Amino acid sequence: MRIYTKTGDTGETGLFDGTRVSKADPRVEAYGDVDEVNAWLGVVRAQKVDEEIDAMLLKIQPTLFALGAELADPRNRIAARVTKAALTEAHVAELESWIDALESGLRPLRRFILAGGSPAGAMLHLARTVCRRAERRIVALGANAVEPVVVTYINRLSDLLFVMARAVNARAGVAETEW
Repeated sequence: MRIYTKTGDTGETGLFDGTRVSKADPRVEAYGDVDEVNAWLGVVRAQKVDEEIDAMLLKIQPTLFALGAELADPRNRIAARVTKAALTEAHVAELESWIDALESGLRPLRRFILAGGSPAGAMLHLARTVCRRAERRIVALGANAVEPVVVTYINRLSDLLFVMARAVNARAGVAETEW
């Protein structure tokens, strides 16, 4: 299989239902942002974060592929034939449990903090901002464009990335800069 198909040379791409759309289509923008979050998580993992954080990120990355697949499937044709592309409330609950576990080891926030810290912490803050952009793009698709769990998951993921950044920085002994 070749990596290039030449089908996108005119600025269009195909969705899972066969529809051809502009590469600037809002749906393509949304799953492109999700893909960017996923790439940033790979960059964070390349920083050799601790095993706990790495395991969480490794579990999130395929879920982001599933989320992207749902965004690329406006007529819900893939979920029935590809079960690994099904995003559920259990995915959200898992993120919430990780947030709670990581927060239990952190000082309570009293003020906003500036993004930064260790290289991995700063990259997690960047991933969080891209995740928020993806969330805005998904919401902009409209109330019935995706299953509600998609919006909930991406919202909760950005919360987790913020807490992860704080945890990574704390574990590295890097103080947070309050605003």
